[in-house]
Amino acid sequence: MSTFLYALGRWAIRARKLVLILWIAVLALLGVGAALFSQGANAPITIPGTESQEGIDTLGRNFPEVSGTSATIIAVAPEGERIDGAASRQEITDAADELEDLDEVVAVSFPFAEQAPNGLSDDGRAALITVQIDAAQSDVPQATLDGIAKIAEQLRAGLPEGSEVSHGGDAFSVQVPGFSVAEALGVVVAFIVLLFTLGSLVAAGMPLLIAVLGVGVTIAGLFLTTAFADMTSTTPMLALMLGLAVGIDYTLFIVSRHQEQLRAGVPMTESIARATATSGSAVVFAGLTVIIALLGLAVAGIPFLTALGVAAAAGVAVAVLIGVTLTPAVLAMAGLRILPRKQRRRIAAAAASEGQDAAGADPGTQPGDPGSQSGTDGQAGAAGQPAHAPSRADRFFGGWVRAVTAKPIVTILVVLVGLGAAAVPALDLRLALPGAETLEKSNPARITYELTGEHFGEGANGPLILTGSIITSTDPLGLMEDLADEVRKLPGVAEVPLATPNQGADTGIIQVVPEDGPQSESTEKLVAELRAHHDEWQQEYGVSLAVTGFTAVGIDVSHLLGEALLPFGILVVGLSLILLAMVFRSVWVPIKATLGYLLSVGAAFGAVVAVFQWGWLDELLHVNSTGPVLSFMPIILMGVLFGLAMDYEVFLVSRVREEYVHGATAHDAIRHGFVGSAKVVTAAALIMFAVFAAFVPEGDPSIKVIALGLAVGVFVDAFIVRMTLVPAVLALLGDRAWWMPRWLSRALPSFDVEGEGLAREIAHAEWPAEQPDAVIAADKLLLPNRVSVPRLRLAPGETLLLDPRDPASLPLAEALTGRGPVIAGTVKVLGLLLPERASSLRARAAWADTDGLREALRDRPALLLLDLRAAAERPLGLAAIDSARSALAAAGVEANRGSAPALTVVALGSRELAELLLPEGARFAGITAADAAAAHAGSPLPDPDPGPAGNPFASAATGGPATATGIAAGTLTTDSAQEGGLR
Repeated sequence: MSTFLYALGRWAIRARKLVLILWIAVLALLGVGAALFSQGANAPITIPGTESQEGIDTLGRNFPEVSGTSATIIAVAPEGERIDGAASRQEITDAADELEDLDEVVAVSFPFAEQAPNGLSDDGRAALITVQIDAAQSDVPQATLDGIAKIAEQLRAGLPEGSEVSHGGDAFSVQVPGFSVAEALGVVVAFIVLLFTLGSLVAAGMPLLIAVLGVGVTIAGLFLTTAFADMTSTTPMLALMLGLAVGIDYTLFIVSRHQEQLRAGVPMTESIARATATSGSAVVFAGLTVIIALLGLAVAGIPFLTALGVAAAAGVAVAVLIGVTLTPAVLAMAGLRILPRKQRRRIAAAAASEGQDAAGADPGTQPGDPGSQSGTDGQAGAAGQPAHAPSRADRFFGGWVRAVTAKPIVTILVVLVGLGAAAVPALDLRLALPGAETLEKSNPARITYELTGEHFGEGANGPLILTGSIITSTDPLGLMEDLADEVRKLPGVAEVPLATPNQGADTGIIQVVPEDGPQSESTEKLVAELRAHHDEWQQEYGVSLAVTGFTAVGIDVSHLLGEALLPFGILVVGLSLILLAMVFRSVWVPIKATLGYLLSVGAAFGAVVAVFQWGWLDELLHVNSTGPVLSFMPIILMGVLFGLAMDYEVFLVSRVREEYVHGATAHDAIRHGFVGSAKVVTAAALIMFAVFAAFVPEGDPSIKVIALGLAVGVFVDAFIVRMTLVPAVLALLGDRAWWMPRWLSRALPSFDVEGEGLAREIAHAEWPAEQPDAVIAADKLLLPNRVSVPRLRLAPGETLLLDPRDPASLPLAEALTGRGPVIAGTVKVLGLLLPERASSLRARAAWADTDGLREALRDRPALLLLDLRAAAERPLGLAAIDSARSALAAAGVEANRGSAPALTVVALGSRELAELLLPEGARFAGITAADAAAAHAGSPLPDPDPGPAGNPFASAATGGPATATGIAAGTLTTDSAQEGGLR
């Protein structure tokens, strides 16, 4: 990964103007497409396969008058008066008549008619007009909504002074999220944090501008997709919030690493490429974890949630792509302006001093080399500057890490108790879909909701509908009334105002008004009770009734999402363990990180329940109402916070591991790694917190609860879990933190996040210096089964012979073709450093016996492992020998004619067989028997599995006491050497 990103960064530097133009063009094209073809983001929430959704679909086919959404107008007389006086009655009747003339209106209930028993409140003070609309909640024409609002306003003017009239209902409960000053304030806070962290206006503005460009691409793309796919109103806001937060952070990581490298003297172009490779790898890793977690929302099996996850994942993907492509391009344009002015002056002074001393400089050092002080593109590095005293930030974070690791057990207990207490409210978590009760208190739909509940009972805001086929009934009206009587007997039923068949008498509906509101536990129990009587009523009345209506849909969605939390949690936790084990090659680090993530999730859930259910700080945070939490908040929060937690874990712990790998003690590695990464992690967390928190006070109700959970989760995860608990746990574990069983290490693939492989490639770019044209080169190579190769060189045109009788030959053959592990040492094959470039080598290397030789050579490999073990057991015919010889000759295995051959051969077999098959004049190289014998006698090499105690990396550096047997070669035998080469 890091090697690819290194090359990508260099390309972006060279083509920086093209990269910028391409991203702007993408934004422009998507923006124009969205403007021309967007259908808006107002899709309804549907859950195919549930009883409530099937009921709605049935009503749509057989009873369309009641299948659409509805609106209500409520009129309330002044205190002590009635609304059914002659004058008021006439005004309300006239309003109902006007409502019938509106487009898409299929039915209007007159509050004073006998067929509308729930149209007048018990005290006669309030009247309720219900408007049935022949459209889904999200498809109601704006003209119809405006018409209802206008008629309500006219009714208010016609009623006696002091009367109250309001319009609302499901049709008006959809609120398209908008932007406010509060969201912009989050961006301002982010800019201030960036300015303090990076110290330069150019550097501080870069992450913001790149993130905004990425968000623009995402939002434009999402609205363009509405031309052929539905999208809920929450989707673009969630994508915007996530895209902005991660976009700023991802660019910050790369810019911060670039600044650090420039100060260390790395040339400009090299620094940008390395920052893209190292921090960019961590960005890709973090982004992929967020994307996978968001796509994992599909486990709930709810289409709108799957679409929400895909859209949010797209926003994160754009942030990753723009981060690793546009960031290096813009960094190249900015040059040294990315640094604060004082640091630029210091670098300029160093460059001037270098110019004066150029006469005494090493003539072999060029201005663009990694060891040079001058940066490429005419920029200067800061090499040679004296070491400066620790900065204030370094002193602060040094004190922090000393405090939390001084008594790690105490720190761990304090954090566990504190976060455990913070998570206690989560035990009371209840889920529901938002309705009009979550809107602003001044919103007409919210006013209508409250007035309806006050005068008609809370259940009137969320009636249930029972529907079923009555086609076999000979008395449809009597049947529906009998069923209504059964429903009235159930606890929790306030009234059954309607029980009627449709005009065709094949489908009936029963409207049930619960005693309590649509989000109450008693209403949820009533839905369960109605469904529990399904079989009984079907047997007695021959009708299969389905419980439906918007209230039942909300209950079904919440139930499904609640059930999905456990499998989704298992998916996320399992993914966390595997990914972190791949990255850190440790057992304890993934377990510790995953437990820390669960603590953060628990604290976030606890904060959400305390604010949105219990009402803590509700006025300060502008919470419109308390009650059950948005049903899809937990699963979204778990997915997003998972990716962010892994992000901080990688950036902190990778620095610690880097120090440990380089030989530091466990304690020193924690201290130095923490100080080196804490500043940028702190800045990233503060930016995330600011962006998320900005959506809380004035945000859309659906976004508000998610934003608060993410803000609390990020704060807790970054500052309490990653920067307090993690160092304490690492300090307690010591060297054992980095232990992994050898079998597990072999089973898991390696993921180079911090660019260790790239650093090795850069360090060995000119290796081996004494024989730069070597096709195969190895020094101090350690392979599985304790096979060691102290030194190996194969010149162009030579064929390497490996004796299959030696147990060391097969591991070496596998390693040299990229098919086997390399435990330690340095090895290059075809100029590719292993194991970092093993996949590239596998694509250029073939492994074949004599039977499959021609097939293997069709792909024109650069390296061939010619396996002669089977040929040694059965004689080869002349035809087979001629075929193999001609195939190898055609592939480019020729005697040395002054140029390298097109194909290099490693033969696993005897020289006699190899000479039969290879073209005449081919030169052979083997490994001397004397050196092999010396290797079998034992040579000091590091133990590949040192166990849970001690620093294996430190012992490797010093050459521990362990011995390894296998192939050892100080030199290779060639045709000019004496007999005795390993055959």
